[in-house]
Amino acid sequence: MVAGVSKPPIHPRRVALFVTCLVDLFRPSIGFAAVKLLEEAGCTVEVPPLQVCCGQPAYNSGDRATTRAIAAQVIDAFEGYEAVVAPSGSCGGMLAHHYPGLFDDDPAMKARAANLAARSHELMSFLVDVLGVTSVAARYDDAVTYHDSCSGLRELGVKQQPRRLLGSVQGLTLREMATPEVCCGFGGTFCVKYPDISNAMVGEKSADVASSGAGTLLAGDLGCLMNMAGKLQREGSAVKVRHVAEVLADMGSLPAIGEAEGRR
Repeated sequence: MVAGVSKPPIHPRRVALFVTCLVDLFRPSIGFAAVKLLEEAGCTVEVPPLQVCCGQPAYNSGDRATTRAIAAQVIDAFEGYEAVVAPSGSCGGMLAHHYPGLFDDDPAMKARAANLAARSHELMSFLVDVLGVTSVAARYDDAVTYHDSCSGLRELGVKQQPRRLLGSVQGLTLREMATPEVCCGFGGTFCVKYPDISNAMVGEKSADVASSGAGTLLAGDLGCLMNMAGKLQREGSAVKVRHVAEVLADMGSLPAIGEAEGRR
């Protein structure tokens, strides 16, 4: 058993990390945190170099043909792995719930999509529900509040898993918001199509964060985190925003989302 990780005996798994576009482009530290957590839990982790976007922006915009083409590439890239893990409920939900329906007119591809869907997991759910991880070796000296991202919560049932792991982090106090399950207003292309509504929603979320008294806001989806971090910074808030994997992987000393390098 790896020091600092409590879990029942389990054979190491060959796991592929689905990095996600936003993590790759804006916050690679989340990907490194995910790898660290998975390896400490006994997994052999690979990052397929030919992986592409999950296709959700096209899917949400009604572009079925482009989504199918993207999904076919993703299915090819992740063939043969025991599990595919994403540090994002949004992308994880796309793979696990929406891919098979893209190929209703192609039985062979539908079967392959269903196979990938069955092997796809959100990071927190995979650690707790599949690997049985109950604690991590990490320290974070602050009060935190946790936002339940819509796709992770409603499509994948991610709710108690991150909170259970956060409970093992030394120095950390969890202060719940009044409405942690309410959408932050990001919604992928929703925030572009309806900016005024989106801004009003994230304003309500930032007020809820402030009322919690927490110094750090955590969540499991970078899109939500970037949306909330942007609003908090525009309001002059001192609340730091991080992905939950970064704190659990003991990488909480990195600059928070939106902070300049060299700041903590």
